[in-house]
Amino acid sequence: MATTFHSTRSTTDSLTAKQAIRKGIADDDGGLFVSDALGETKVDVASLPGKTYQQIAAEVLGALLPDFTAEELGQCIADAYGEQWSDERITPLKPLGDDYVLELFNGPTSAFKDVALQILPRFMAHTTPADGDADEKIMILTATSGDTGKAALAGFADAPGTAITVFYPEGKVSQVQELQMTTQAGSNVQVAAVEGNFDDAQSAVKRIFGDRALAERLAGNAHVVLSSANSINVGRLVPQVVYYFSAYAQLLADQVINVGDEVEFVVPTGNFGDILAGYYAKLLGLPVKHLVVASDKNNVLFDFLTTGTYNRQRPFFQTISPSMDILISSNLERMLYYLSEGDTRLISMLMNDLNQWGTYEIPEELLAKIRQIFGTGWADEDQVRESIKHCWDENHYVIDPHTACGYYLLEQMPRDPLTPRVLLSTASPYKFPRVVNEALGFDATGTDFECMDVLARETGTTAPGALRGLETADVRFKDVVAIDGMEDYVEKAAQSL
Repeated sequence: MATTFHSTRSTTDSLTAKQAIRKGIADDDGGLFVSDALGETKVDVASLPGKTYQQIAAEVLGALLPDFTAEELGQCIADAYGEQWSDERITPLKPLGDDYVLELFNGPTSAFKDVALQILPRFMAHTTPADGDADEKIMILTATSGDTGKAALAGFADAPGTAITVFYPEGKVSQVQELQMTTQAGSNVQVAAVEGNFDDAQSAVKRIFGDRALAERLAGNAHVVLSSANSINVGRLVPQVVYYFSAYAQLLADQVINVGDEVEFVVPTGNFGDILAGYYAKLLGLPVKHLVVASDKNNVLFDFLTTGTYNRQRPFFQTISPSMDILISSNLERMLYYLSEGDTRLISMLMNDLNQWGTYEIPEELLAKIRQIFGTGWADEDQVRESIKHCWDENHYVIDPHTACGYYLLEQMPRDPLTPRVLLSTASPYKFPRVVNEALGFDATGTDFECMDVLARETGTTAPGALRGLETADVRFKDVVAIDGMEDYVEKAAQSL
């Protein structure tokens, strides 16, 4: 039977992987696309040692996206994981004391989002239906808490048949993150700051996707259809499954483990996509013992995983780990779908409660199942700074403030000497040089670029060229829009294509 995708909230859709990627979100009910065939095809873990990242990607993505041909996937993978990466292993695994760190930031924008957003535009290029509108363009519409925006812009800039519009919360991303976006080259890109926080922007984007009248106007007047590059898009999620297998392959190659040995992963996450990919890997046969959610002070996931109640009616904190400053964790919906054994009525009810009341509560037996797999913890601002310093002092390894949330948990968690632990490092410390310098006791008084130079000098590391070069790049985008002005902005951007 062919693998088909449907909404987490109903089973009425029956889409191919290509259709699900092109659509992004189930516009009739706002659900996320899932496949009930997930886990039916397993990846042969014993065959992993000695394989390149690209070979592992072909196997994993072949299992997850079966309507892409081997040739199509091969081309997408070759284009996405090539010269633009500073390490040929793509996501190298390195020892960190008694543990390991999986570096996910060696791509063109120095954040883990590159793993997915270098390949998503390549997927999109293969999704045009044969009988479709030859002039149709896909406009990628994305809200970002900091890293997704630039990674999506870098992936889609001047990609044929596409355009991209990115919204970020004004004043709530780092100077480096903002410049990465506002200096983006490309004739098909638009960037705007939004008066509000990430949750406001993401909720507005979801509403825009669900606006049928707008969709009809865009299709009729501009030959444009909207799609998403946020991790709500299944094409954003599945490439992240690959690096869990890559980590395991590297542990096998280094003879740290034998085939079948379980591994624990500690994952800094806000939107639950990075860690959900680990759960997908487990369903595909990877021996994952636990997946530990590492949060910052916006610890809505910690509260949910400990109590079973999800409540976004709480103070929003602007922290030194801005990409995780999220109170509405979108991908949780997919995890709840799978662990409730596909109970679309339950998911629909929970998401309706969240939308209407800002909170929902899951059944106790479902929480018990979740807690068998997912652990949780969080770090406050002082603990994040202390973790950056402790990691440098103990291991001579520099981490960014998001990775530091996970490092803090590594230091707190009881260690099973028989189970290797892998910390996912989500961004280069050079994206947050001021915070890192402050934590390490280095001079942090100058610009972010002066902070980069100090960090490089003091630690003997090198700032990624693309980040250091932002200082002299021209700012192209200075628009600031209100939340209720986002739809109008999107429509104007579409008409200008």
